[in-house]
Amino acid sequence: MSNSFPILDEYENYMLAVLNRSDLTVKNYKGDIVIFFRYMKIDRKLVDKGTPFQDIDVSDVDLKFVSGIKTNDIFAYLIWLNREQNLNAASRSRKISSLRSFYKYCCVKKHLFEYNPTLELENPKKSKRSPKYLTLDESRALIDTAYNAPTETNERDYCIVILFLNCGMRLAELRGIDLSDIHGDILTVIGKGNKERTIYLNKSCVEAIDEWLKVREKYKIKPEAKNALFVSRKGLRLSEDMIQITIKNLLIQSGLDPKTYSVHKLRHTAATLMYKYGHVDLRSLQTILGHASVSTTQIYTHVDDDLLHKAVESNPLSDYTPEEL
Repeated sequence: MSNSFPILDEYENYMLAVLNRSDLTVKNYKGDIVIFFRYMKIDRKLVDKGTPFQDIDVSDVDLKFVSGIKTNDIFAYLIWLNREQNLNAASRSRKISSLRSFYKYCCVKKHLFEYNPTLELENPKKSKRSPKYLTLDESRALIDTAYNAPTETNERDYCIVILFLNCGMRLAELRGIDLSDIHGDILTVIGKGNKERTIYLNKSCVEAIDEWLKVREKYKIKPEAKNALFVSRKGLRLSEDMIQITIKNLLIQSGLDPKTYSVHKLRHTAATLMYKYGHVDLRSLQTILGHASVSTTQIYTHVDDDLLHKAVESNPLSDYTPEEL
């Protein structure tokens, strides 16, 4: 079984070499495209009945197959994603973006064929819901749990939690931190689009890193991971999966639902706490989070009912009693 085909391999190289996309972005886009062509093979009855979806081989997808896709095929695929796979609007939009980018490469960059079935596609309307985040008390509980965890890696895991909750960085950004990226209380990370940005570390972050580095010195680090900040007990750079598992376990130990909260929710939490308690303005928050547009940052500026109530109560007219004339 193969999870790739020649045109897709070329597109993958194009994303990495020309578009300078991150490894994670390339992995996600490629995965979306493979899922689509697996669906199309089922739709075209090119798969034996009973074949598990993940076992569908796409290595035989050729130029004729790719160019034969019509817009209606993609509409049917989106309906399948919604009704059969229960994907929300945001997830379906990502899959549309993946296909749109792939077909643009085939039609515009490589001139493999003229008809682009994605041109008429519109992204599904997303419901405007406030991102989920940990309250201040829940955040403190998670920190306490990580700090007191009776494990051999608690200094490392505590440091990971502290950086997530204080800096609001992405999973890939935290995993990619090198020792050479840290200069006192200044950290340099590589974000989306391979863009570099500076994060200023507060006292908690600096102390957590210092304590972890003392323990890290005792690890037998493999040559390929000698510059990695976070390493496993095997001496390798900590994987994204391992970081996610670590956070999931700590959430459970803190009495928090791992189905509701995740690594990315810690990013929401950091942004929300900075905005709510630190009174950070939108532009500053945009810079801290590494957003290309301030409109993206605005989803973190949700306020709860308590703040709305206080806002109304703070109106100078709230306790004004009119005089009788």
